[in-house]
Amino acid sequence: MPKKAKRPCKFPGCPNLTEKDYCQKHATVAAKAYNRYKRDPESKRRYDGRWKRIRTAYVQEHPLCEECLRHGHMTPVEEVHHIVPLSMGGTNVFNNLMSLCQSCHTQKHMEIGDRKTF
Repeated sequence: MPKKAKRPCKFPGCPNLTEKDYCQKHATVAAKAYNRYKRDPESKRRYDGRWKRIRTAYVQEHPLCEECLRHGHMTPVEEVHHIVPLSMGGTNVFNNLMSLCQSCHTQKHMEIGDRKTF
């Protein structure tokens, strides 16, 4: 079976072709930049392997976006949202979680006011 065509590395000015987003040379640089500038260092502690297991279990019980279901739409879950954010003292218990699609998740965070708009 043929592979996908290689595309240019996403690193600015890099002419290398790759099958992924970044070539081997720039993959670690891009990961460091992503974690350094885009992510809160505390998130590594909050979203560990235990969180992945909790998220998977919650998605199995709630496979559709809960907001969309209220409006009669059946949209698959893309994000698991903390009703009370972990940064504000929330926990990973199921009654603090909510299955959402990407657009509903973004909307929730815009309502809370903890995300920047670009």
